[in-house]
Amino acid sequence: MKYIIVGIGNFGGYLAKRLTNLGHEVIGVDSSESRIEMIKDSITHSIVMDATDQAAVKNLPLKETDVVIIAIGEDIGASIMSTAIFKQLKSKRIIARAINDLHETVIQAIGVDEIIHPEEETADRLSKRLEMKGVLDSLEISDEYNIVEVKVPARYVDLSVADADIRKEFYLNILTIIKIEQKKNLLGINTPHKNVIGVVTPDYTFESDDILLLFGKIKNIQEFLKLGD
Repeated sequence: MKYIIVGIGNFGGYLAKRLTNLGHEVIGVDSSESRIEMIKDSITHSIVMDATDQAAVKNLPLKETDVVIIAIGEDIGASIMSTAIFKQLKSKRIIARAINDLHETVIQAIGVDEIIHPEEETADRLSKRLEMKGVLDSLEISDEYNIVEVKVPARYVDLSVADADIRKEFYLNILTIIKIEQKKNLLGINTPHKNVIGVVTPDYTFESDDILLLFGKIKNIQEFLKLGD
């Protein structure tokens, strides 16, 4: 797919690099030459441009672009103006970042397809992780269901998935198992990286450093977490 990301700050820049690494074509747009200079070698295309200038925006390949993401996070006025311009130019799909309630109301009135709140979503995930002791990360599916990462309880180490039978005891599904590996970064410093083993088979034997990716009802996850107390 082809994406245009407007606003290459911390959020927009990271998103642009992630989408590029996933094999998508990404055009990064920012009025800051220094930001574009920092990211130009990491994404498909990068352009220094004022996205509030309609004449300049018209030169972008909007007809061939699947999604426009307005990721501007500092200048609400610029975010609103650029969103309105991309909407007026009939972009196929617009996802816009909202900084506060008023900002959200305005871009909602413009008619974007989706509104995101990166800071709120990150804070929400962190608060849920801190609330549930033993959870390394979580993703809320609904008010009733969650996906969580949790260290394998000691009682299951050296048992097979079939023998542990977590699904029968706690009504939880093991989506996969994650192992943490140390890899050197550009500075030569060892940093942790997740290695996902894929589909879990019944004969897989749990190891002490395994991280389980579990799906199920929140109340059942909470019962499972008590095993680590």
